Amino acid sequence: MKITIRRGDTPETFEVASVLTLLEALEEIKQKQDASLSFSHGCRSSVCGSCAVRVNGKEVLACAHKVEDGDEVEPLRNLPVLRDLVVDAEKALQTNIRAKAWLQEYSDMALSDEDEQRNALQSDCILCGSCYSACPVFSVNEAFLGPFALTRDWKYVVDPREASPKSKIDAIQQNGVWDCTLCNECTLVCPQEISPKQDIEKLRAKSAQFGYSDPSFGSFDGGFGNNFNDGTLQF
Repeated sequence: MKITIRRGDTPETFEVASVLTLLEALEEIKQKQDASLSFSHGCRSSVCGSCAVRVNGKEVLACAHKVEDGDEVEPLRNLPVLRDLVVDAEKALQTNIRAKAWLQEYSDMALSDEDEQRNALQSDCILCGSCYSACPVFSVNEAFLGPFALTRDWKYVVDPREASPKSKIDAIQQNGVWDCTLCNECTLVCPQEISPKQDIEKLRAKSAQFGYSDPSFGSFDGGFGNNFNDGTLQF
């Protein structure tokens, strides 16, 4: 079985035994063929998220992906590559701070079962960076907050223990909810089956409740160019 690993600009092909997971294949290569191969892993149980890579153009967890002959492996996109398949996730994690994705003004109160269920799925995020890598917006806007920061923001916006949900909504207006293209790529690669797209749509609705609107609407001219400038239509 052959797999190709992109290391920098150079793809290298390795022959591996028939193994169950990509992580096992990477370990076999490191132990028997190239000790310099670098990759990340931790729990081996799809919990820590540290082994996320791209295989055949799609983000996966190496510990969960079943290797197939001809697989092409590369590091996550939109993050600095430290070496081979290892990326620096600090840039992505910093988006949580910019989005204020935590309980900022804690109000001590008991949660009902309904309250817990409202954001239970978002709580399953393992910060693997798959959605961050899959997002196409970063190619045109590096300052974009990104899917997992926004989905975590929604988690706390609807948490009744947060006394100031508006502060979080305020924080995601610039380079945030309105910059998302709603392409759904983030949802398709999430190993926890979270849908950042849906959470972003709900954040847009919540933003509207606080008086915000899509800034791109203000520049929409209906296809008539600048013919509205004098209050009349010109054809």
